[in-house]
Amino acid sequence: MTAVDNTTSLSADVWRQLLDTEMARTGQWPERSPWIRPAVAALPRDLFAPGRLWDWDGHAWQPVDHDTAPGRWLELLYGHPSRPAVTQITDNLPSSSLSAPAVVVDMLDSLLLEPGHRVLELGTGTAWNAALLAHRAGPGKVTSIEVDSALSAVGASRLRAAGLDVRVQGGDGGSGLPGGALFDRVIATYAVERIPWSWIEQTVPGGRLVVPWGRLGHVALTVADDHRTATGWLQGLAQFMPDRTSTAVGAPARGFADIRRGTPPGPERRIDRDPAELEDWDLLFHLRVALPDIRVETAVDEDGVSAWIHDGVSSWATLSSTPDGVFVHQGGPRRLADEIGAARDEWAGLGRPEVYDYGMTVTPYEQWTWFGAPDTGPRWPTPA
Repeated sequence: MTAVDNTTSLSADVWRQLLDTEMARTGQWPERSPWIRPAVAALPRDLFAPGRLWDWDGHAWQPVDHDTAPGRWLELLYGHPSRPAVTQITDNLPSSSLSAPAVVVDMLDSLLLEPGHRVLELGTGTAWNAALLAHRAGPGKVTSIEVDSALSAVGASRLRAAGLDVRVQGGDGGSGLPGGALFDRVIATYAVERIPWSWIEQTVPGGRLVVPWGRLGHVALTVADDHRTATGWLQGLAQFMPDRTSTAVGAPARGFADIRRGTPPGPERRIDRDPAELEDWDLLFHLRVALPDIRVETAVDEDGVSAWIHDGVSSWATLSSTPDGVFVHQGGPRRLADEIGAARDEWAGLGRPEVYDYGMTVTPYEQWTWFGAPDTGPRWPTPA
């Protein structure tokens, strides 16, 4: 976004216009969903943001209050299309946010929402997304579920203040809406490692679901006419807050340092591969598909990119760039550097595909990601 000399003096209206202009300049207002841009203008995100946001200063999360730092508060909301605004910190980690404007717009575009559609939203949060849904679907058409009772109450209040008729219900969205109502559209605002079949059960045949999947990306699924499967393509790359009630499914039980301390390395060896490859988002998505339990972190210094890899349980590896080349250390029962190398070769053999080349199929008993075509392409199962 264009740099501004004195952000503290800019009004909310100016910030809103700056963001609108930047999204237009970068082509992030979707042509097939022209309703989204005026909806965002009519329901600006600062009307749904709490008075306190949180900013990472490089060491810790620091509060930014509207009353004492209104310029910085607005900048956190509107400063970049791809930046979320953290709205809640729990145990020193973000636990709720206003998703990045570009991500919200992309997911709404993927939903293919029409006036009159009945919509189920999982995760009310600040209620901004629910407001945009209601602006399109109409009064009484949107139901939103929120597990955090405080967020649920505040979200409902904000929606009423905006004059929107949205049903906000407290509870765990993982089981869908109690009572078995059917919806034309279902959208989640938090990430799950597996798509709950209850969400598909509550979507009409031919209906559409948009769901953040795991640590990276979101998928749009269409429910089959026989209601026995849901299939669709991955839609984009973004990171989302995890499901609060089942984070153990997707979160590692142990961190790298803990595993490394308890598992000595095997022999060191030199490799020809550049760890900088592990900063390619398309490769990272394939690793997420092929090796869903493996975590990769990278950092850059004067010698190049180095990587730290672990499986959250008992195995680890490092790829260290030095003046003498790249060296591998690994420990534990799995050879994670070798697994990463094999998955990288698999990705290269497929033609180095992008996230949009993958899709997902979900049934009551299993689900998998596929490449190229749902019936004939290679597939990778989603762990139970």
